[in-house]
Amino acid sequence: MTFQLADAEQALTTARNHINLRWYPRFHLAPQAGWMNDPNGLVWFDGWYHAFYQHHPYSTQWGPMHWGHARSRDLMHWEHLPVALAPEGPEDKDGCFSGSAVVNGDELALIYTGHKFHGDPTDDDNLYQVQCLATSRDGIHFTRHGKVLDTPPGMHHFRDPKVWREGDSWYMVVGSREDDTGQVRLYRSADLHHWDDAGVLGEASKEMGFMWECPDFFTLQEKQVLIISPQGIAARGYDNRNLFQSGYIVGQWQPGEAFTQEHVFAELDHGHDFYAPQTFTAPDGRRILLAWMNSWESVMPEQQDGWAGMLTLPRELNLTADHRLQMKPVKEVENLRQTWQRWAVTSLKNQQQCVMENAEATEVLLQWDTAASDAEQYGIALSDGLRLYVDNQSQRLVLERHYPQSGLCGQRSVPLPAASVLSLRLFFDRSSIEVFVNDGEACLTSRIFPQHRQLSLFAWSGSAHITECGAWDLA
Repeated sequence: MTFQLADAEQALTTARNHINLRWYPRFHLAPQAGWMNDPNGLVWFDGWYHAFYQHHPYSTQWGPMHWGHARSRDLMHWEHLPVALAPEGPEDKDGCFSGSAVVNGDELALIYTGHKFHGDPTDDDNLYQVQCLATSRDGIHFTRHGKVLDTPPGMHHFRDPKVWREGDSWYMVVGSREDDTGQVRLYRSADLHHWDDAGVLGEASKEMGFMWECPDFFTLQEKQVLIISPQGIAARGYDNRNLFQSGYIVGQWQPGEAFTQEHVFAELDHGHDFYAPQTFTAPDGRRILLAWMNSWESVMPEQQDGWAGMLTLPRELNLTADHRLQMKPVKEVENLRQTWQRWAVTSLKNQQQCVMENAEATEVLLQWDTAASDAEQYGIALSDGLRLYVDNQSQRLVLERHYPQSGLCGQRSVPLPAASVLSLRLFFDRSSIEVFVNDGEACLTSRIFPQHRQLSLFAWSGSAHITECGAWDLA
């Protein structure tokens, strides 16, 4: 272990004994201490799921990026491993930025962005981002091989490589910025060490952002899916309400040909906190996604507690016949279930009814009969800080949080599904909620910071009817 990696581990050992656990997650992956952002290097290797992540072990603020590392047998119970990468070479002296992992024979290979400045770090003209390689036989200790792909001439923002195998070749997509236009650039290699330029895979139109971060590219249901996190998209009505977005484009591609877009960019998740999603293939063939359950410039109240940032639940992806990407929790989450509490509520009229006193690590199942419900608003509330409700006048499902003490107030929403039954699956952790609508038709993910955790059902200005409601305590 290098001195920088040893120093990082020592800092974490000291800091993790002093974090406040009031908002620290019970069943989501978060750093032991310090800062976390993008998930990196999601992969199955040697009997384990591995999740790496952008990490600053020395403080709860973003800083020179390291790669944190955890592994799991079941995607639910994570074991923290030593920090995998630290910014300690000429290629990455100012940060080991985001990237990916692939299995190459008996080796685990990390491909990541080396971040460095040649001069004044406040001037983008001095920024250089190159792609680097590190390998491991045991999946824990890594040998660095330095730069394997240089910055294109005249380009400064060139980061977040995602690598996959296609036939006899390796391919890599990299997010980039050409002047003020977001791009995804494509490269090809026979050995992970030497890369040839294969052109521009995708490029932003005028309204689609100045930088495309964290690209991912994969095949699902015989279509190709390009996931991007664009910066610089303006809000439009109910869409693109976060400062930075994450979404996908569906089309067709094969090696040597252009990517043909068949579906417009669509957001993956409609909550307040979802960014930099990345996917990998599980041993059984499922395409699984994790994302950072925050975003740039978000308020993060947990920083005062000695840690910052967490990842979403792992989600299985499915592509519908009309090119919509659906997400639902992986089946492994059901292994966390303990006691089932059925709530004895079938209808509500101009009232609020408490159904649970302490929703700290809880999965809620809730079905509303929308055809038979005429209340102007009906839904579920977590004390006085969070409401998830149907707005019958706008015909939308609204996620509303109200934490003025943290500066976190506002709404996100999706259209009501056309079906007469609204099926909701909610996951409450200490400082998060993830909402899955009608088995993945829509998702809303947000950070929450409750002082109290009482769950209530309500209906105002009319009545609402429930066909199923209850909750699982989660281990």
